[in-house]
Amino acid sequence: MKNPAALSGPGTARRCSSRSLISHLWLLSLFILGLYGASAMAQNAVILVGSGSTVPGPLYNRWAQEYGKRSPHLQMKYLPAGTSEGIKQISHGSGDFGAGEAQLTDKERKEASLIELPVVLIGIAPIYNLPGVHQELRLSGEVLAEIFLGDVKTWNAPPIAKLNPEITLPDLPIQVINRPAGKGSNYVLTDFLSKVSSKFRAQVGVTPSPKWPVGTPAERSADMADKVKSSPGSIGYVEYQYAVKGGISQVAVLNPAGKFVRASTESLTAACKAVEAPHWNSFSASLTNASGADSFPLTSFTWIYLGSKSSDSARASALGNFLDWIYRDGQQFAVQEGYADLPSPLLAAVRKKIKNLQ
Repeated sequence: MKNPAALSGPGTARRCSSRSLISHLWLLSLFILGLYGASAMAQNAVILVGSGSTVPGPLYNRWAQEYGKRSPHLQMKYLPAGTSEGIKQISHGSGDFGAGEAQLTDKERKEASLIELPVVLIGIAPIYNLPGVHQELRLSGEVLAEIFLGDVKTWNAPPIAKLNPEITLPDLPIQVINRPAGKGSNYVLTDFLSKVSSKFRAQVGVTPSPKWPVGTPAERSADMADKVKSSPGSIGYVEYQYAVKGGISQVAVLNPAGKFVRASTESLTAACKAVEAPHWNSFSASLTNASGADSFPLTSFTWIYLGSKSSDSARASALGNFLDWIYRDGQQFAVQEGYADLPSPLLAAVRKKIKNLQ
């Protein structure tokens, strides 16, 4: 653990400055959207505004483009600001929806009257940059926990070498790259590591805002991918389509069935089926460390967070229209953007839930 002096050093100042900049950009974005929205409303248009995780950011951007083609009177804008920020904004009634990978707390469901609906499946893939290693790297959850706790410090350490006997691992320091507070990918990673490591659960726990004992931060998902790709000896974690599009090596992670599995559309779907079938109604379920030989252990839903009440009938109607679209036509664009769409039985259950909400 870092001492108080370390916590007040230059790194903290930079993080505070970064958070301040993000806050100002957030307010500026809302101001610009407000002006645009006021102009659009004068023409009887409704612009839905959402905010939240960068993990599904490319998907919401694509949805904004495709949904906007249907009618100039119904538009959507998405502001990638982090899962916690998305929940905070919709809790305060700012915007029309939030998005992210953290399960809502009982307090958020009751006091803020929020609900979450699964949108697509995502996988948080551990990624690495290991010069000279071309074979698939295999790690267990326990070893990943030791790495992110700072207890395993070199790539040729015995716990890693034991899982990779066919690889000549370099005597190279592990450069841990993590995400700052409020990120959905933090939540998925810590949820998984807390299930497989009692030590990690005690020291860090399940949270979108972990107090990492080691590592340097990467603000956005794209920043994480870029930093790992350009930093020899590094390890990080990112939604798997960022790794695929960036050509970055993924770790094969040991699942409960004893099989090393990488993130893919098939392995995410397998994890979802293992948890959701046969009832297909656990919309807020954790999918990490799911049973089944083909399940990727860092699978999660990315959720859309909604307020259960609205005083603006026009916006409520527009939001209902948008939700109906993303669970019908919108799923095809999720696949095109590299995400795994919801299995059809779950999709049907979510559509039924939306009708009940309306």
